[in-house]
Amino acid sequence: MDLALLVNPAARGGRTLRLLAPLVRRLRQGGAEVSVIVGDGPADALERACTAVAERPDALVAFGGDGLVHLALQAVAGGEVPLGIIPAGTGNDFAAALGLTGRDPVKTILRGRARAIDAARVGPDEWFASVVCCGFDSRVNERANALTWPPGMAKYLLAAAGELRDFRPIPFRIILDGRVVEQEAMLVAVGNTRSYGAGMRICPTAEPDDGLLDVTILGAVGKGAFVRSFPRVYRGGHGAHPAVTMVRARTVTLEAPDVVAYADGERIGPLPLTCAVSPGALRVLI
Repeated sequence: MDLALLVNPAARGGRTLRLLAPLVRRLRQGGAEVSVIVGDGPADALERACTAVAERPDALVAFGGDGLVHLALQAVAGGEVPLGIIPAGTGNDFAAALGLTGRDPVKTILRGRARAIDAARVGPDEWFASVVCCGFDSRVNERANALTWPPGMAKYLLAAAGELRDFRPIPFRIILDGRVVEQEAMLVAVGNTRSYGAGMRICPTAEPDDGLLDVTILGAVGKGAFVRSFPRVYRGGHGAHPAVTMVRARTVTLEAPDVVAYADGERIGPLPLTCAVSPGALRVLI
C-alpha cells in the first residue's frame, strides 16, 4: 500500500508525536510505503494533504482526533481516495461511530477494506462527517477557545459554567427540506453520526450511510432543568425530554442571531448556514 499519513503534532499535548516513529515502523513492516505529512498549521497541512491526495495514494490516513479527521475530510470527500483513521485524540467520536476504537488501527489500515458512507456540506465549501452544533454548546466552545488556562477538559467545564450564567434561549429559524420551524431553543445539532464532545450522543439514532441528517432541537427550558437533563446526552436518553425534538432531513438551514456554528469540533462561522448530505461521498477504511 501507498499511504499518506497526516499527523497532528499537537494532539494529546504532543504525546501523539512521540508515537509517530513506532507507528510508521509497524506500517512499513506490514508492507506499506508511508509518506508523513506534518503542516506548519491547519492551512498548510490541508494544502499538503490535497497535494498528496492528487497523487492518488491508496489512502490518506489521519493520525489524530476529530479535528484532524475533519481536516483530512476536506481533501478526500467526493473523491476516490479513502480515508484511514488512527484515533489519537481526546474524543475520537467519528472513529467510534464507525467501530474503529478499541481495535488495532494498523491492522485496519493494512487490510485496506473501504466502506462508503455519507458526508455533508456545511456552508458553500466545507465538509463535515459527524455533528454540526450551534447554540449553548457552540458558545461554550467560543468561550473555551478564548481561554489560555486551565488546560484540557477543565477549560470547557469552566467555559460551560460561565456560559450557563449568561445564557438565554435563542430564537432559531430552521428549514428542514423546505419546511420552516421557528422556535426558541437552547441548541440545535445536525448529525451525520451520533456523538460529539467525547461521547455525548446528541443525535443518538444517526446512521452515517442512510442519506439523511439527524436534527436534534432542545427547546427553551429553565437553567435548572437544563442542568438536570443534560447528563442524559451521554446515554442518548435526552430524546424522552418533552423539550427535545428529533427529526431527519436531507437539507437543513439554520438561522439565528449572534450564533456561531462548529462542525466536528471545528469553528465554521456565524449563522445562517445550510447543511446538505451527500450520500456515499466518503470512503473510509474499516
